[in-house]
Amino acid sequence: MYASGKYSSRGPALIPRMKTKHRIYYITLFSVVLLGLIATGMFQFWPHSIESAADWTLDKRSVHDAPLVRLSVSSLIPERGDLSCRMHTCFDVYRCGYNPKNRIKVYIYPLQKFVDELGVPISSTGLSREYNDLLSAISDSDFYTDDVTRACLFIPSIDVLNQNSLRIRETAQALAMLPRWDKGMNHLLFNMLPGGPPDYNTALDVPRDRVLLAGGGFSTWTYRQGYDVSIPVYSPLSADVELPERQPGPRRYFILSSQTAIHREYRAELERLKEENGEALLLLDKCSNLSQGAASARKRCFKGQIYDYPQILQAHWFWEAYFSSMKAIGLTTLQIINDRIYPYAARTYEQWNNPPVVKWSSVNSPLFLPLIPPRAPGFTAVVLTYDRVESLFRVITEISKVPSLAKLLVVWNNQNKSPPEESLWPKIGVPLKVVRTKENKLSNRFFPYDEIETEAVLAIDDDIIMLTSDELQFGYEVWREFPDRLVGYPGRLHLWDHEMGKWKYESEWTNEVSMVLTGAAFYHKYFSYVYTYKMPLDIKNWEYTHMNCEDIAMNFLVANITGKAPIKVTPRKKFKCPECTAIDGLSLDQTHMVERSECINKFASVFGTMPLKVVEHRADPVLYKDDFPEKLKSFPNIGSL
Repeated sequence: MYASGKYSSRGPALIPRMKTKHRIYYITLFSVVLLGLIATGMFQFWPHSIESAADWTLDKRSVHDAPLVRLSVSSLIPERGDLSCRMHTCFDVYRCGYNPKNRIKVYIYPLQKFVDELGVPISSTGLSREYNDLLSAISDSDFYTDDVTRACLFIPSIDVLNQNSLRIRETAQALAMLPRWDKGMNHLLFNMLPGGPPDYNTALDVPRDRVLLAGGGFSTWTYRQGYDVSIPVYSPLSADVELPERQPGPRRYFILSSQTAIHREYRAELERLKEENGEALLLLDKCSNLSQGAASARKRCFKGQIYDYPQILQAHWFWEAYFSSMKAIGLTTLQIINDRIYPYAARTYEQWNNPPVVKWSSVNSPLFLPLIPPRAPGFTAVVLTYDRVESLFRVITEISKVPSLAKLLVVWNNQNKSPPEESLWPKIGVPLKVVRTKENKLSNRFFPYDEIETEAVLAIDDDIIMLTSDELQFGYEVWREFPDRLVGYPGRLHLWDHEMGKWKYESEWTNEVSMVLTGAAFYHKYFSYVYTYKMPLDIKNWEYTHMNCEDIAMNFLVANITGKAPIKVTPRKKFKCPECTAIDGLSLDQTHMVERSECINKFASVFGTMPLKVVEHRADPVLYKDDFPEKLKSFPNIGSL
């Protein structure tokens, strides 16, 4: 409370000359003003304001215990709603301010029981369980603040989820009485069942000024693009639903419609699409031959065939993330608004639509520009070795003959033995560098070493002695045309084993390929960074403990990022053997093929999908099999079948 008084132009200087009674009057007045200023200061700088002290806590969620607020007939009614509202016109983003976490702060108004002059509540249901769950989830989240002065977004504790339970005029009056209403600026309402007879509008009929609406029934006429948030309609019948994991393989239906009571015009359009596309679209409707009840509410039918709903959707991750609960719906809504306010820190398309285990794949790749890397820089050969020195030197000698080789990097993976002395290494015409690793890990071949200055990397094992310089040069030329692919020599395939119900690794000589082994393959050094810093830890641990499958992991990574298959180069007959390694190689272990299959199943589980693509494609040089003199061919020394 403030007190004020009028002073003459001469002010306090006259006080000593005044009579005693006037002096007492002004001293009293001054004291009141001083006390008012002190009180104002105390409330202003107190840790929590009066309004924020009544925050959203468990003991205040009962309508019966909430304070009573009586509306009068003359209470202010908000305007109907501004259809022209956008974030830059009806939302004060400056209230959100800057914070290091780029996260809005949301304040929930204390629960109050609004009644009219006769004591009749504005809602026939009060606070529904669904709305209570939503507010509880928000109050437990990182978005919530109990300090109204820090809030960017305000959520009323007035339940408007179901318009059919509301008294429209009185609900609007209650909204306008909220302390921070300000014509609905920065306020958010959740509504799932809008409209009512006789119009059945597609947005909440409650007058609400400029409020931001999260609605479940918008049409193109009522949805304000970039301002409102379209949310799903939650059903309590789905609370205990558990969706099955999607099985591997292609989807049976491209489009599935399971909503009942669709407007006849929309239904006609869906039926037309069904006629044009056949089984690609499954058009479900309410079952007419079942008795009413909870059991029938979870059934859908098509031509007499009954489907379990929502199990037929199979969109397990999307259901859990965005549809399964009021918590999921509420927090998703806040995240959408948060992305609009802090667009520079917003989630990417991939982050919204990929399961968490593969969200790392949203790293932007520089490999999708329609450019062919120049030939001049060449490539860096990275040779992984342990202690097969003789074989290693033969590989180095052969690779050094490739015209486009820019540098050769030897990754010495043996911590118990030193590499040969410098004088013993082959003399080659390009820089040769040896790096020693701290641990014996196969993935060391993919580390983004500072010594790699070229975009192109040739990963090659120390026992691949059968590749000629022509074959390697041709592989590099193919990579230049497809820098976002794995380009390699030994091709492999993954197959679905219907009897075992899992994936199988296949190394037989076939026309199909879905992987190329990185024992001899070109790739862009960008993938070294992604493999090292973004690969799921489960996969890196698997590769380390099993000492196997780092090449399969790289195939998964590239395919998952690009959505493309690898490219196999030339039909080298010597790669027909199971794994093409030396006698003491790992792959001669009889359990190797079984482990490789286990790797595929493990990686598919971690990625949440099977990214590998099967193709029947092989890159060969021009005139490769034509009957021309060898000297007329660009790559004469290419092995044949």
